[in-house]
Amino acid sequence: MAENNQAADERVKVGLCADCLHARRVNSDRGSVFVMCERSKNEPRYAKYPPLPVVRCIGYEGLSC
Repeated sequence: MAENNQAADERVKVGLCADCLHARRVNSDRGSVFVMCERSKNEPRYAKYPPLPVVRCIGYEGLSC
């Protein structure tokens, strides 16, 4: 049950990136956590660090896809 709450909290904070195949969590040395879009490496239309929460993204692919 706690895992479901944690996943829901994450989804509220970061939006679609919470379970996107192309999102990668980046932890800074100071303890901050950022979400990087791996698509940005090859496709300039995607922001490297998109403003969160992401509520719409044409490149979104869920982990279960």
